[in-house]
This record gives sequence, C-alpha cells and structure tokens, in this order.
Amino acid sequence: MGLTSSKVLALSVLLAVLLFVGTVWLWPRLAGRTWGFVAGRVGLLLATQLVLFLSVGLGVNQAFGFYATWDDLLGREQGQGVVTDLGAVSTRGPLHVLGTRYVNVPGGSRPEVGGQIQKVDIVGKRSHIATSAYVYLPPEYFKAHSHRTFPASVVLTGYPGTAEALIKGLRYPTTAHEQARAGAMRPMILVMMRPTVAPPRDTECVDVPGGPQTETFFAQDLPQLISAHYRVNRRSGGWGIVGDSTGGYCALKLAMHHPRVYGAGAGLSAYYKAPVDPTTGDLFHGDEALERHADLMWTLEHRRPPATSLLVTTSKRGESNYGNTMRFIREVKPPTGISSIVLDSGGHNFNTWRREIPATLVWVSARITE
Repeated sequence: MGLTSSKVLALSVLLAVLLFVGTVWLWPRLAGRTWGFVAGRVGLLLATQLVLFLSVGLGVNQAFGFYATWDDLLGREQGQGVVTDLGAVSTRGPLHVLGTRYVNVPGGSRPEVGGQIQKVDIVGKRSHIATSAYVYLPPEYFKAHSHRTFPASVVLTGYPGTAEALIKGLRYPTTAHEQARAGAMRPMILVMMRPTVAPPRDTECVDVPGGPQTETFFAQDLPQLISAHYRVNRRSGGWGIVGDSTGGYCALKLAMHHPRVYGAGAGLSAYYKAPVDPTTGDLFHGDEALERHADLMWTLEHRRPPATSLLVTTSKRGESNYGNTMRFIREVKPPTGISSIVLDSGGHNFNTWRREIPATLVWVSARITE
C-alpha cells in the first residue's frame, strides 16, 4: 500500500489505538522493578509514541502532499527523469493519456457538467525530460462547440510536493470550475504538476549545465506538447503559470524569461533566488551568468523589463518572504505589470494558499484571454 493510501493511515491509527489500550492494560503487570519489567514499560511507551507520530505524519503528508511514495520519502525514488534515448521512450508518442478522473463538483461524473482530469505522461523533444502531469479540462471542452479553443495555465507545486496535492489539497480544478461557473473567469485548461521533473533532485527550473534542462522543458516542450494534443489558444503570451513556494519562484522566472509564452505568472509565497543546497546540487557549475540569470531581483535591476504580468502573494505576519516581496514589487518597471495579494496574516501552507487561489485564477484568466 502506498504512502498516501487511506488504508495505510487507517491501519496506523488503529495500531496506535491498540497500543494505547494495550499499554493501559499491561502497565499493572509490568509494575516490577527488575530490568525486564522496566524494559517492557519503556518498550510499550516507545512503540506507542512511534506509531502515534507515524499516524500524525501520514495524516499531514496526505493533507499537504509533501511526498508521493515511500521511495520519495526515503530519497530512493528512481522514477522518470532525464531521458537519454528519446526514440525508445517515444514509441507511444510524446504525450500519452494514462487515465481519467472526475472533478469533485455536483454532477462531476459527467465531463460536460464537471469537466475531466486526465493523467498524462509527457516526453520533451528538446529537453529529453519525461514526467507526468494532470490536465484539467473544463466542462465547456466537452460541449457542442468542438472547435473552441481555451486558455491554458501551468500549475506547479512546491518542493518536493505531489501533483495529486494540487487536486485534493489545493483544489485547483474545483476552484476553477466554481469561478468559471460564477462568471468570474473564462473556462481554462490547467496543467498540474510538480517542478521536480528529475526526482529526487530539486532543479529550481534551471537548465543545469550537463544536467536536466528544466527551463527548456517548461518554456518550450510542455506548452508545445499540450497545445498539440488539446485545443489550446496559441496566441503569443497566451499561457499562464502559477505556483507556490518553489513552484512560485519557477512561475515568476518563466514568465519573466519567456514572456512570449507566459503572459502571466503568479508566485504564491515565492522566493526570488534559486538556493543551492543538498537538494539542488550544483545548479550552475561556476557559470556566474547563469546564476545571475536565475536571480529575479538581479534580472529586474539589470535586464530590459519583459512584457508580461506578474502576481506575488505574501502575508504581513507569518510569511518569511514579506520583505523581499515588497522589494520585488518596488523593482518592477513597465511594461511588466505587477499585482499582489497581501494578507494580514498567513503562513507557508495550504490553508493560506487556498485563500489566495480563487483570486489568482481569476487574475490569470483575465491576462491570458482576449
């Protein structure tokens, strides 16, 4: 059973309850002062505490989507990353639909009412990166107007994150459905995935010298593959991109570096410079120009302002990015557009982002549709 399985969580909770009851029942029988009795009491306490912490950890992971599998948690994930033999992998095509699921809205089992979520495998022609994603198609996609095209937006998790969390925890498809139904935004295709396309490495959406070409994947391969398979509006700057934390940094960077692709980029609780730590490895290999290029503050100060729209979010209390976000806003110059969501209080967590996502989707839709 998988790390995010409800059965695993239920079993761990049941085991914790049984250990607690067993400890209460056995405690009088282990009241002696010999080493055996002491060891028995210590063992019961440790076992109960460990299973309790396991249950809490599983519940938190299921709610927030930090890790998708046991191998992901233990750093042993060997899933699809950089593909060295594109010909062998692409026998099924560069985009392959693996399955479908309904959207959690009333009548959602019918695509023409609730839309549909498709899980896809994607292989980048230029980057040679292979990864998976979830594509949300709005109800209008399945209605009579079979030639109608739709705006599209990439939605990214943080690191490590799971794409599943964008559906269940952050409720992007449900929120997009609700906002479109209320008339606040135009129906939009969402391509939901994590920025960790070469797991377990955190590439920070950088084209790593001699390594994963992540920026190329998101700037060229992904939009072209999705546009070739789905009815997406293909006008210049017609894509949006949204992300939280690491995904937020990626969203802002991709919109700034590639405005002809991404006409709008929203960073929820984003930071503005790629870190270099054990999860990233050496991203720049001594290339100072590449490192500066990945620094969004430096880009604002030294490069021509791109013709794109940016949205940043933060909180006055509870967010560590508040100061840098205010500085980022001050540094933006026309023709770059800048908008913000500043909460009085909030944290680097799903609850805060759920408060920001409805307005963010409405904002993106308004900037990538004609």
